[in-house]
Amino acid sequence: MFAWLLAITMIAAALFAEPARAAPAGADGYPARPVRFIVGLPPGGSPDLIARTVASGLAGAWPHNIVVDNRPGGGRNLVGETVARSAPDGYTWLLTNDNMLTVNPHLGKTPFDPFRDFTPVTLLARLQFLLVVHPAVPAQSVPELVALAKAKPGSLNYGTSGNGSAQHLGTMLLQHLAGIEMTHVPYKGAGPALADLLPGRIQVWIGAANSLLPHVREGRLRLLAGVGPQRYPTLPDVPTIAESGVPGYRHEVWVALTMPAKVAPAIVARVNADVARVLNAPEVKARLAPLGIEVETGSPQALAQLIRDDYARWGKVIKAAGIRAE
Repeated sequence: MFAWLLAITMIAAALFAEPARAAPAGADGYPARPVRFIVGLPPGGSPDLIARTVASGLAGAWPHNIVVDNRPGGGRNLVGETVARSAPDGYTWLLTNDNMLTVNPHLGKTPFDPFRDFTPVTLLARLQFLLVVHPAVPAQSVPELVALAKAKPGSLNYGTSGNGSAQHLGTMLLQHLAGIEMTHVPYKGAGPALADLLPGRIQVWIGAANSLLPHVREGRLRLLAGVGPQRYPTLPDVPTIAESGVPGYRHEVWVALTMPAKVAPAIVARVNADVARVLNAPEVKARLAPLGIEVETGSPQALAQLIRDDYARWGKVIKAAGIRAE
């Protein structure tokens, strides 16, 4: 963990933002104090790295710091509630993952409304997720994995970071579309799950590329496919699940920046422009791409539409698969 945090610090310290442009009308004097950037995950993962990259990049252009505040636990519902109830003054940001607003509300009552209680600011990035198996599994491809699961229903164990997590939704979608049944083993995070995956106590995992590829290269895991709608640019030889015999499969994992509802449009515009400038710097994108982080920014309106679309899509999957909160 120390080595990973050190790597994050070194990467973030190497990133330099261009001077900020003049603030839009109505945002004069902003920020007048430090901004709190809340991340509902522990330090060390891709979302945390993205938040720290933004904070570091803005440090040279803004008069006050962006302080990254890690608050893991509660299925991200607790941090969502914290931000939803914060003052709409632009000084509380939320590193929003797709599950928080598009999945959790379908699993039970959340302490916030995904559409009413937040101000969309910008998409930040999409994260590469991969389907891997333990080498002891006699499957060299997705079709072989599907055939094995059909021949022995429930014999394969798959790990997740809990009900409704990106890992869970991705695997449930695979089972639903392929007509297979595997046994769910939920964990309190990706770290404990990976610790059981490597020795083979669980056999199947859909997770972030940055944590899996080193083990794939060492032969400790077997890579079968990517989960996105297209092949990942950094992994052009790795097929998608959809093109591997499961048509219609698409699992896109993204992170975004939101604030409490009713933040002044001028502040939203200022943050949107400056964050986009930091992340789209060629040197930043080049450093993040090998870690499975594909930078993608856009307008607040585009993010709002993405949230609505994924909310509707995952609602159908969750209902069809019978997924419930733990």
